[in-house]
Amino acid sequence: MNLIKILQENRLMKTPQEINIFEETLEKIAQHPNNENLKDLHIILDDNCQHPEIMFSLVHFLEDFELQKQIQVFIEVIPQLMITAPEWTKIIHYRIINDESTGKVYQNSLELVNQKTPHFLYQLLLESVKNHLNLPSGVVLT
Repeated sequence: MNLIKILQENRLMKTPQEINIFEETLEKIAQHPNNENLKDLHIILDDNCQHPEIMFSLVHFLEDFELQKQIQVFIEVIPQLMITAPEWTKIIHYRIINDESTGKVYQNSLELVNQKTPHFLYQLLLESVKNHLNLPSGVVLT
């Protein structure tokens, strides 16, 4: 069976069995990371998940992908992700901008995407990134 589909079906983690299946499946996927799965992996994030600490393992896995590719896909899925996972979207956004070099890559990517396909979400995120990158050093947003 498709591993992404298994993650999707168990993403809410309502039972111990769903938790185990989610963790085991994510582990299998992590053994052979594939950029082709990045979009689908982001879409698994869901604010209705019963165990956010386990869902965080997915966030950490996403961060293991090549930076430019991960940010590109994240930006691409933001409009969809904001519907089912606005909190997870914020978490990823702040994790990206709390690292200065990553934040600059994110800013450049947002600027490019917003030029090609203007979207108010991209504009808001871009303003957030710019404001954060201009904060005095040592200030961390959560």
